[in-house]
Amino acid sequence: MIQRVSLYCISLLFFFSFPCLQAQDASLEKLIESWRRDFDIPGLSVGIIKDGEVVLAEGFGVREAGNNEKADASTLYAIASNTKAFISASIAVLVKEGKVQWDDPVRKYLPYFELYDPCVTEMMTIRDLLCHRSGLGTYSGDVVWYRSNYSAEETVKRIAKLEPQFNFRSGYGYSNVMYLAAGEVIRAVTGKSWDKFVDETFFEPLGMNHTVTTTSVLPTIPDVASPHKYVNGKNHPIPWVAWDNMGAAGGIISSVDDMLKWMDFQLNHGIHGTDTLFSRDDQITMWTPQNSFPVSDRIKDMYGGRNFSGYGLGWGVNEYHGRLIVSHTGGYDGMYSAVTLLPDEDLGIVVLTNSMTSIISVLGYELIDQVLDLPENNWKEIGIMRTESSLERRQNEVKERKDAWKIGTPPSMTIDLIKGKYRCSMYGDINIAEEDGELVIDFIPAPDLKATLTHWHDDVYRLDWKEDQAWFDFGTVQILKDNNGQPSGLLFDVPNDDIFFYEIKAVRVH
Repeated sequence: MIQRVSLYCISLLFFFSFPCLQAQDASLEKLIESWRRDFDIPGLSVGIIKDGEVVLAEGFGVREAGNNEKADASTLYAIASNTKAFISASIAVLVKEGKVQWDDPVRKYLPYFELYDPCVTEMMTIRDLLCHRSGLGTYSGDVVWYRSNYSAEETVKRIAKLEPQFNFRSGYGYSNVMYLAAGEVIRAVTGKSWDKFVDETFFEPLGMNHTVTTTSVLPTIPDVASPHKYVNGKNHPIPWVAWDNMGAAGGIISSVDDMLKWMDFQLNHGIHGTDTLFSRDDQITMWTPQNSFPVSDRIKDMYGGRNFSGYGLGWGVNEYHGRLIVSHTGGYDGMYSAVTLLPDEDLGIVVLTNSMTSIISVLGYELIDQVLDLPENNWKEIGIMRTESSLERRQNEVKERKDAWKIGTPPSMTIDLIKGKYRCSMYGDINIAEEDGELVIDFIPAPDLKATLTHWHDDVYRLDWKEDQAWFDFGTVQILKDNNGQPSGLLFDVPNDDIFFYEIKAVRVH
């Protein structure tokens, strides 16, 4: 077993550097709090580990806006897509045990697995699942699992209908549904659900005792952050949304205290105590770009001369001032997370927030600069510019649609005519009916996706969601008609970056 440094040396190092660490802690806390206030984040928790020692484990702000309960290092947040590293690590454990190989075909374990092309279906490997090169576009298919009652297996079966955005292995499309398939591979190989396997393999041995994989247990846990949505210049608490069916892609809920243990384990190359859970070679595989991205001159300069960037297996991989960066972010309904590792510096940083202000990775780089005393970059200004640009873009998308509103144009089909059932072979059934004097559209697989239909113009109706939705607000649906003037299908337009309603191709069935 490789020991980073003896416990005696660690204790001496900690003793002599303690005043310096105390001063740095105070400086970091002040910095983080300034970011929290400037970006109007209700609460966040931050953890930093260096050379096996916890430098910072602290909460800032509150667990819920309007409530005085403070966030701390034990507060639970959704880590969302940082779950993916646990899935790739689980596969690495199975590779070490000789139960699978990275390049095994997916259909060896999931005979029902099917994609847009029979050849791609047969060639798709576990490695392909984990590095986002299936040919599907980023977030394609998320509309199938989002808030639906489909199981992971059922979701995987349904994505066969998705159309590719580029050729197999010739581009990058960030795919949650491929990680659902990876979770089902774990089930097929071990006979255990992905979450049970992760719990037994990582949570229990590492002492991640407060980490959970389902929102159903949260009411029994006292120290939990509330998700928030930014509306009209203010953060509003929103309910937790169950992600159990897509858990292998983003279902873990954890704390800074527990994530520090996970980062320490990763920085120690898969070794915990006397146990090597996965091999160094397989960690190198996970931390090697399997899918590479172009690096523009602007990005190169911003990140200290970055020369490469890509995605490994469950991790983003690039460099910063000549140092290897292994990182990932995660977005959940009302929360964001970021994990950043610098293996050569034995440094790990985790940031967990209870808002949808996506500055967490930028804050991570600010903290790297501070801890390693690197040349300062104006990361806060970069974060502000990114936030304002993203907000402006989303507002313009909605404004464009509202500006096209043709007031006073009547529908060509009556309400009685358009009422009925519509079916998408990929998504399932959608029903339009009158309820309590309102015209309502009901996404049958997703009971929490229900909206009142208000006439917009022509045969287009505005969607007014019955429940608050984190990723989208304004949207419309057009009632298509055939050559005989009868309703024939639905065409959705719900502008957002994550849940693509336009992938639903629903036709009238009765």
